[in-house]
Amino acid sequence: MSIQELYEIFKRHPKISTDSRMIEEGCLFFALKGENFNGNKFALGALQAGASFSIIDEAIDQGDERCILVENVLSTLQDLSRYHREQLGIPILAITGTNGKTTTKELVAAVLSRKFNVAYTKGNLNNHIGVPLTLLSMNSDTEFGIVEMGANHPGEINELCSIALPDYGLITNVGKAHLEGFGSFEGVKKTKAELYRFMESKQGKIFLNSANTDLVGMSGETSKVYYTTKRDGEGIEGELLNSSPFMAFQVKFPKGWLYIKTNLVGDYNLENALAAVCIGNFFGTEPLEIQKAIEDYRPSNNRSQFIKTERNRLLMDAYNANPTSMRAALISFSKINSTPKAVILGDMFELGEASLEEHQKIIDLVGSLGFSLVLLSGDQFSKCKFPDYFHVFGNNSLLTNYIEDNRPSGFFFLIKGSRGMKLETVIQKL
Repeated sequence: MSIQELYEIFKRHPKISTDSRMIEEGCLFFALKGENFNGNKFALGALQAGASFSIIDEAIDQGDERCILVENVLSTLQDLSRYHREQLGIPILAITGTNGKTTTKELVAAVLSRKFNVAYTKGNLNNHIGVPLTLLSMNSDTEFGIVEMGANHPGEINELCSIALPDYGLITNVGKAHLEGFGSFEGVKKTKAELYRFMESKQGKIFLNSANTDLVGMSGETSKVYYTTKRDGEGIEGELLNSSPFMAFQVKFPKGWLYIKTNLVGDYNLENALAAVCIGNFFGTEPLEIQKAIEDYRPSNNRSQFIKTERNRLLMDAYNANPTSMRAALISFSKINSTPKAVILGDMFELGEASLEEHQKIIDLVGSLGFSLVLLSGDQFSKCKFPDYFHVFGNNSLLTNYIEDNRPSGFFFLIKGSRGMKLETVIQKL
């Protein structure tokens, strides 16, 4: 079956499922395969659960005419999403970066939604499966698409661009993350820059923080729209005013400065918010609408999320972590005018041979910042050298036991670690 023929079926059944346990009536089930699962085994069950068709790449003994056999289910899903994107013909913005891409995506979506019917990546669906699903969630009512792109190996951003075919691009920043896959910081930069190279080839535009020398150096000849965190820098200018704990900043529009008070904790969010301002301004969203969109946005999913418990205040930033984001979060937290302050940090994953060195650097930084209480969890932190007043635990269970036994009270906590550490499990104990 050709993609064009499959697309005609998709237009009649525009809901997609890749999980046989979550079948919507009338959807198309794509029987994806992974290291530990084979969706082909669940194709008939998906039909029984209400799917209209199952797309498979292995013949099924008990055949059903509603099973559509293709050469490769994943490639077919990607090809279908690319074809759908071409038929829609709408502007699409791709967002990637080491840190802040999800928060930036949500801020941009909030701002552009003041003017357009916007469809954007939900949650963290930013890989070779998530990007196609995001594209296929768009419909004839969609006026603007925002696609988040993640990567942990060279070539992945280029692959995702070849599927989403973006017209505009934004790299939030580049830092030390997924070093196990990228090999080095230069590998990170080269992979993220694949977005810039794609935009060059398509004669698209990128939104660029002119204060970030790494990004400027990577940008090449791409057509640029600038924003900046430097006074009298190139592009729309933003200035941090306060971050204790919620960030407030001002933006210089052609008609003057505009004050914006956010619900984001951490001064590192200035660049994320300013990117949203720049993009909204470029596409004609009125300054007061931009202001209201950003002020109304409230973070969730453990990203720069402020939580107040009966005993403590928490800055929950434990959706993910790498050396660059961990350092930024710690320095920003140390500047907040509040005492006593405490940190709960979990291991950072996917750092390869640099792991112990990078964890030791974080411990050295924490030791220099004067926090009243330091709790560290994880195998890598446990192998480092640390001051006597640090409390270091091999796993979250031991950490939780300490919290239950000591019941810390009256602290402002920063909680940050890699997703796999699941530090959100300790919140209920604080």
